[in-house]
Amino acid sequence: MNTVADGSRQEAASGRPLWRSAALVAVGPRTLREGAHLLLNFPVALAAFVAAVTMLSLSAGLLVTFVGLPLLCLTLVAARGFGFLERARARGLLGSAVADPAPLRRRDDRRGLFPWMGSVLRSGQCWRSTVYAVMHLPWALITFSAVVVLWSAGFSAVAYPLWFWTLPEGNRPGINVDGQGGGWVWDSPGEVVLVMVAGAVTLWLAGWLIRGMAVVDRLLVSGLLGPSSDEQRVRQLETGRSTVADSSAADLRRIERDLHDGAQARLVALAMDLGLAKEKLSEDPEEAARMVDAAHGEVKLALRELRELARGIHPAILTDRGLGPALSAVASRCTVPVRVEVDLTERPAPAIEGIAYYTVSELLQNVSKHSRASGAVLDVWRVEDRLLLRVEDDGVGGAGTDRGSGLAGLSERLSAVDGRLTVSSPVGGPTTVSAVLPWRERSAG
Repeated sequence: MNTVADGSRQEAASGRPLWRSAALVAVGPRTLREGAHLLLNFPVALAAFVAAVTMLSLSAGLLVTFVGLPLLCLTLVAARGFGFLERARARGLLGSAVADPAPLRRRDDRRGLFPWMGSVLRSGQCWRSTVYAVMHLPWALITFSAVVVLWSAGFSAVAYPLWFWTLPEGNRPGINVDGQGGGWVWDSPGEVVLVMVAGAVTLWLAGWLIRGMAVVDRLLVSGLLGPSSDEQRVRQLETGRSTVADSSAADLRRIERDLHDGAQARLVALAMDLGLAKEKLSEDPEEAARMVDAAHGEVKLALRELRELARGIHPAILTDRGLGPALSAVASRCTVPVRVEVDLTERPAPAIEGIAYYTVSELLQNVSKHSRASGAVLDVWRVEDRLLLRVEDDGVGGAGTDRGSGLAGLSERLSAVDGRLTVSSPVGGPTTVSAVLPWRERSAG
């Protein structure tokens, strides 16, 4: 959401001349879009208010009949549709990215009038949209009046040289002193310039006022027409669930591929070699012994691959000894020297412990493959109800969470459990990746 403070900071940081920044505030594209939104507030709000109050009054009066409740539900649905239009208007003119609410949901799969009315009456979005349609009119009147008055005065004053001369001399604008038309008439070149300056200042002040009123409009739209906190939480949980499901499916495919291309292929070759050795046992015992020896080597390689695969699924050291020793083992396999500092007095829940382990494993793999660093530091500690991880290296930098990168997938996995990943990696280094996970206590069992 853009705010007045955000806009002023961006303009100050852009290095523009002061006069240009002032002109952008007065008549810049953002000000004109937001001003147009505020001007449209009144006719839109007036139509919505009249329709909502009329339909609510009519449905309330007919509640004693079988028509009243369906009419009330139609009114609520119409207000919900009005909310879609208002969100689109806010996105187009205010740049406010307010998400659309979830569709109406029935509690069961039954169809018909009564299940539909139940879903409408239970929908908080329908009621909030109706409240918006009724309560927005007073604010819309204020915004419309303020913009009309300030823009009319400002633009007419700036354009004063183009039209003041069309008026008769006795009717030209000025300050009336004696009530008889005598006083200060603004018709000399200096006075005309002074009026233009006053108009420019008025437009500049109007620009800031428009931006401030636009912030209020964004808050109204997001608060009353956007999804509720419960709906947003449900969406986050659904997104997290789909992310976890996709990650689990990808892990299963990886394990299946590793088994098929690695240990399974070696075991098939081993079975064939042992079959050939069995056939040669009576004919050529020395060759059979050589083949059995080769098969013994294949068994060792298959066992090593299975151990590596088992370590990738869930390392035994993590279960037996905890996060500190497990992360030290991971760091020892990194191609870059890693200093490990784990400051934990107790162990978190197994799920959090596993996520922390795999997060550090992937980060250290990135250090090995891409950083070209000479050293790295791994810190793990707890702050209240959060588990914090930090991996820092002195490599070339340039890492990011752009879509499609490994860090982007890692960030999605962490967000699925209310975690967060932050990356600081300027080109030339150093790179610091921090992860925050919720701390969950281990069960007594």
